[in-house]
Amino acid sequence: MASGSGGVAGVEMQKKRTAILISGRGSNMSALLSAAEAPDFPAEISLVISNRPDAAGLQVAEAAGIRTLVLNHRDFADRIAFDASLDAHLRIESIDIVCLAGFMRLLTPWLVERWRNRMINVHPSLLPAFPGLDTHGRALEAGVRFHGCTVHFVRPVMDSGPIILQAAVPVLPQDDADGLAARVLRQEHAIYPAALRLLAGGQLSVENERVEITGARFPTEVMISPEA
Repeated sequence: MASGSGGVAGVEMQKKRTAILISGRGSNMSALLSAAEAPDFPAEISLVISNRPDAAGLQVAEAAGIRTLVLNHRDFADRIAFDASLDAHLRIESIDIVCLAGFMRLLTPWLVERWRNRMINVHPSLLPAFPGLDTHGRALEAGVRFHGCTVHFVRPVMDSGPIILQAAVPVLPQDDADGLAARVLRQEHAIYPAALRLLAGGQLSVENERVEITGARFPTEVMISPEA
């Protein structure tokens, strides 16, 4: 486990080594990288892994001085082989926490359970509503008044798992899927770093598949978008 600065009264803070998994541009990865630059942030981004060698986020991570790794899923016989390699690399790098940031691979239950309560994901809807893809279009079609995003612990069932933080935005009469997506994405960039801070700081526990937050004021300022 790596050391960091920013401890209280001269005590050095031990930061949690964090890996980010991406498949594309990694905009949420960039938000996590930016947050982790703060001296008092309890996680350090130690590794970025992509299953796609052409993922634009790899260049962003490299420019930030972060170690990167490509595990091309096409090079593996099946999902089990891919996940076994992924798990091995995470453990070689002494990773404590895994963040999924636009990682477009379904992970096997074997891997998810090995990282139980240490793997988190951000999803562009107010789960349990609209799991899966095309969340913004589906929200508009359903006529909901509020949409948003969720950071949750990963479980074997896709887009399930105990909810850590959510942010809501109003659905406006003029919204289309792209405009709504852009406003939700801004909230993703706010709550994902906030959730990682809570997890790495030891402020989260899971009881009966519900998340308890302790030792900090609940961050309501990032929960509801003021946009009208």
